[in-house]
Amino acid sequence: MGRKKSKPFFENIEVIDAGAKGKSIAKAPDGKVIFIKNAVPGDVINVQTTKKRTAYYEGEAKEILSPSDKRVDPLCEHSGTCGGCKWQEMGYEHQLFYKQQEVTNNLSRIGKIDLPEVTPILGSEKQYYYRNKMEFSFSDSRWLTLDEIKSDTQINNRNALGFHIPGMWDKILDLNNCHLQAEPSNSIRLAVKKFATDNDMAFYNARNQDGFLRTLMLRTTSTGEVMVLVQFFREEIEKRELLLNFIKESFPEVTSLQYVINEKGNDTIYDQEVICYNGKDHIEEEMEGLRFKINAKSFYQTNSDQAYELYKITRDCAALKGEELVYDLYTGTGTIAQFVSKEAKKVIGVESVPEAIEDAKLNALNNNITNTEFYVGDMKKVFTAGFVALHGKPDVIITDPPRDGMHKDVIEQLLSIKAERIVYVSCNSATQARDLALLDSSYKVTKTQAVDMFPQTHHVENVVVLELR
Repeated sequence: MGRKKSKPFFENIEVIDAGAKGKSIAKAPDGKVIFIKNAVPGDVINVQTTKKRTAYYEGEAKEILSPSDKRVDPLCEHSGTCGGCKWQEMGYEHQLFYKQQEVTNNLSRIGKIDLPEVTPILGSEKQYYYRNKMEFSFSDSRWLTLDEIKSDTQINNRNALGFHIPGMWDKILDLNNCHLQAEPSNSIRLAVKKFATDNDMAFYNARNQDGFLRTLMLRTTSTGEVMVLVQFFREEIEKRELLLNFIKESFPEVTSLQYVINEKGNDTIYDQEVICYNGKDHIEEEMEGLRFKINAKSFYQTNSDQAYELYKITRDCAALKGEELVYDLYTGTGTIAQFVSKEAKKVIGVESVPEAIEDAKLNALNNNITNTEFYVGDMKKVFTAGFVALHGKPDVIITDPPRDGMHKDVIEQLLSIKAERIVYVSCNSATQARDLALLDSSYKVTKTQAVDMFPQTHHVENVVVLELR
């Protein structure tokens, strides 16, 4: 048998830039790029490569010889192990710089389009405790640290309630303190874990697909409402009621306590029956006097404060005067559609998820909005010439597609409609850039503005205004 080639180890390497997906960039002695997962631009490091490709390496910093002036001490004790906040070792002003740079680079390199002067990125006032939704997984085989593995101490309790270790579908990091969601998030998670362990409730085992407790979801709103949803793998009435009653009595601030019994292979609850155990079956978010009902399956932007800023920018970019017909594509639960409705004559929302459209209609009714209409179906099948003929040619189109961007059929439809203005909201500037290149024959980009929804991560939203040539 041939010897397996050892992976190169590089010394004294300077990290020169931040790249996609939270990786940093350096150059190897042979001129190839190295994508590094735990370094900050400006660091001088020793790198152990983990993958070798024709054009690049992947690697990780084994030693920081000289730390970057962009480096800060991470707030979280789980930094480096947890996959959640990969950028928290970088000062926030530098995070914003690299997010802005990524968006601009994608639009110019992938889109190959002329850009106007770039509007500076809008940072988030809150850099921690900004999320309104968190999902934690139960596991009976928690991730052990290197020190624990090396020690001779017998570890009897392997229960965990926390996040998946990156790249390890069956290993869960037991969270002590998470800085992403405000209280009572940490208190509820820690209390549930302790109570379940004390009362001998079986934590889930993903490999064997066995156990009792599966996931814990916490949702909060700016209005002070709290939703807790416990997902069980099987029904054990006594233990289930024991746990739910404990949450109900220990945390009276929980306004919606719900559960799911999910016996299938994956954790998604979208095809499961959600049962309300105590309180309401939803929580409500409020924005400029509009109220939005959010149930366990509803999509709502996970950073409420920045969602408000993003929607204000979107509304400003639409530049409505009150007489326009607006189409809101990929409308979700209709938050943007309702948010802009008071400045438009009529707004028509289209979305593929039936539950989301039900939420949108209900929210519009509750908010006494009478100039919105919502339609459900696969965008490329619904958004057709016939649809436009039936509902009228839009003056403005707002589109906020998923990470994959818009289907080519949707883009062709946009090119044939020729609305005066398109406002394109994106959570992935690479696919946004690809779509803008396809629209470039008829539209010129007149504004681009990034909005940071997720501090401490590499994710960034971007809003582009397109005007008919």
